[in-house]
Amino acid sequence: MKKVLVINGVNLNMLGIREKQLYGEQSFAQLERYIKQCAKELGVKVTLKQSNREGEIVEMIQLAYGRFDGIVINAGAYTHTSIAILDALKAVAIPTVEVHLTDINAREDFRRLSYVSMAAEKTVAGKGFEGYREALEYFVEK
Repeated sequence: MKKVLVINGVNLNMLGIREKQLYGEQSFAQLERYIKQCAKELGVKVTLKQSNREGEIVEMIQLAYGRFDGIVINAGAYTHTSIAILDALKAVAIPTVEVHLTDINAREDFRRLSYVSMAAEKTVAGKGFEGYREALEYFVEK
């Protein structure tokens, strides 16, 4: 069974509260339940983590080394600013899929730069919760 670490970054814990016109009404707890259900259906073991702190996300990635077959990461706004997260992903060299609930390429110009994508094998954007299923399916098919 594939073991996948799912990391949700800054402000993802505010789903259902923040910018509902972009992110919808569903809560972060609902997202976590959805990911767990998808993993169960796909036969993938997932560990879910969330942090609003960049250094903590870096530590999560580092601790994944030798323990996980893949990483699914939605770094939130750190996607566009964190070379530290990029460097951590490159250091551990664990296959990574980047996920975004919204289509970052159709939003503000500054969101079009993704440091995470420089280390990711695949990016899924603009598919809402379904993007996480697609990311997990990637690891099943790999």
